[in-house]
Amino acid sequence: MPLFILTETSAGYGLFKAADKKLLDDEDLAGRLSTVEKIAKEIKYKEFAKFDSAASALEEVTGIIEGKVTPRLADLLDVFKDEKKVSLAVAESKLGSSILKLPNLNIKPVSDSTTADLFRAIREHLPELIPGMLPENFQEMSLGLSHSLSRHKLKFSPDKVDVMIVHAVSLLDDLDKELNTYAMRVKEWYGWHFPELAKILPDNLSYARVIIALGMRSNAPDADLSEILPHEIEAAVKAAADISMGTEITDEDLNNISLLAEQVVRYSEYRKELSEYLENRMKALAPNMTELVGALVGARLIAHAGSVMNLAKNPGSTIQILGAEKALFRALKTKHSTPKYGLIYHASLVGQASGANKGKIARQLASKTALGVRVDALGEFDDDADDETRADLGLRSRAKLENNLRRLEGKPISKGAAINPNGIPVGAPKWDVKEARKYNVDADGILDDVAPAKPLIEEVADEDEEMDDAPAQNGHTSKVPGSPTLASVSGDTEDEAEEAPAGETKEAKKARKAAKKAQKQRRSEREERRAAKQEQLKRREARGEVAEAKSESKVLTEADFERLAKLADMSVSKFTRRYERGQIKIREDGSIEILSKKGFQSEQADDTPVKTKAPKRKHADDDDGEEKPSKEDKPKKKKKRQSKGVDA
Repeated sequence: MPLFILTETSAGYGLFKAADKKLLDDEDLAGRLSTVEKIAKEIKYKEFAKFDSAASALEEVTGIIEGKVTPRLADLLDVFKDEKKVSLAVAESKLGSSILKLPNLNIKPVSDSTTADLFRAIREHLPELIPGMLPENFQEMSLGLSHSLSRHKLKFSPDKVDVMIVHAVSLLDDLDKELNTYAMRVKEWYGWHFPELAKILPDNLSYARVIIALGMRSNAPDADLSEILPHEIEAAVKAAADISMGTEITDEDLNNISLLAEQVVRYSEYRKELSEYLENRMKALAPNMTELVGALVGARLIAHAGSVMNLAKNPGSTIQILGAEKALFRALKTKHSTPKYGLIYHASLVGQASGANKGKIARQLASKTALGVRVDALGEFDDDADDETRADLGLRSRAKLENNLRRLEGKPISKGAAINPNGIPVGAPKWDVKEARKYNVDADGILDDVAPAKPLIEEVADEDEEMDDAPAQNGHTSKVPGSPTLASVSGDTEDEAEEAPAGETKEAKKARKAAKKAQKQRRSEREERRAAKQEQLKRREARGEVAEAKSESKVLTEADFERLAKLADMSVSKFTRRYERGQIKIREDGSIEILSKKGFQSEQADDTPVKTKAPKRKHADDDDGEEKPSKEDKPKKKKKRQSKGVDA
């Protein structure tokens, strides 16, 4: 089987025939082809197909790089039709595979490592092997062909569009940062002159345009803002300008503020144009991925991977956590749970899912995105295919994902609505007209009309006073201290003590002292019960006034609960629960007082009255007129002496 050699040069295709069929099997092939004389003995020139022009040379070389058999090369290989079986040494392996598939040709291409030394020797001595070719001609043709090939690759490079998308999304992020910085500076600067405008116009672009059109706030009545703002917002701006509390500024200050506002307007308009450019580029380059995750998220994924081809090589699990590599390796190092999503978290489908289902939807969306980006990178479509045909896989995959999300959430979702991760639809109104707060005239108080304050404590008839006329035990009345009956009783007792007969016996004297002592003890017990009852009444009235004040006060709304919970640094549910229990109190100035669990229990204990056990009263026998002897008067029993004696 004869051996032929196909050489691609900048001037054309060269075909040579080897003198030895087993030339490639020699281990010392480089030594056999070291000089021109040795190469001329081993290789014989057969045919040379010259390129017509530089354009044809570029076309032929491009076909060889892509592994295609061009028509000129096919005409050259037709010389082997009469050969039964031929071995052909080829430098490019892709080209060898294409030659093997040619019909009506029985060619066995050889494109392994054994041909490296052979082609190196041919390129080194190519001008001597091809008759009529000078070395200068080959150098000029090689230089021109390399320049043409470089320009061709640069013009038709598939990675070039990827680079444009990467630069566009990076510039978009930088613009957002700069725009936010400039807009914040404009609001702070112009806010000294017109502070109320920032609350009326939260949109940065509208705020800057109003500054340019309005200038000083004193120009508000004559300014025409209808092209910038709706009629309601324009009226609110002019009304706020009349009663503004801002300071005055000079014309030079206003000039600098207006220049900065113009920069904000210019950056905002350019950002809008750049966003549209990026969206159009993404729809043209990766339509399926754009339908699934959106233009911005898709561009960020491409920028993170480097190109569409690099992104297509990644599996769905890698696409799911792209952008969260730091969290992933930290979780693997600390043996914690790995992150569920990275850049794909900002996709609209993940944003519509609740917290429990975000991970599931992110996993499904990443797998579908991996399939879509592979179709975008490697799929082949007709030149006249429309956008819907090229994005068919993405549309069908998104519809399936929406059905899965609807099943997981148990509720319908809005079709075609772009929703941010925080649940706010994209394209929401930039401002909302709210009614301004009005002064409450009814809240003013006049001193002449103020009603007398209700006393906190009212006197309540005591149960002991109802028993004034009832006779007490032992012949004494049970009046409280300070009442006339009690005074008369105490006075009578003292008179009786003073008017005691001189010849009174010792036992009668002791009985009279014991009765007097018992009377004093009963009086002190009644005073203690009365004081405890009055204190209990005070607490009841205080609690009644607090409850009445709570009922008359304004009921807290959900917004109040959220504001106070944020002030107390706790959740809304916990704050509501503790407020209902009474562990949290709201002062008159709007601040809150949080009682600890121990303090709350002690306060509850103070509110409950303590029941004191009254000692049992000792009743005297009034009929006999004799008092029972006290323990002191009882005769002491003599202790028996226990003598240790011996029985006689």
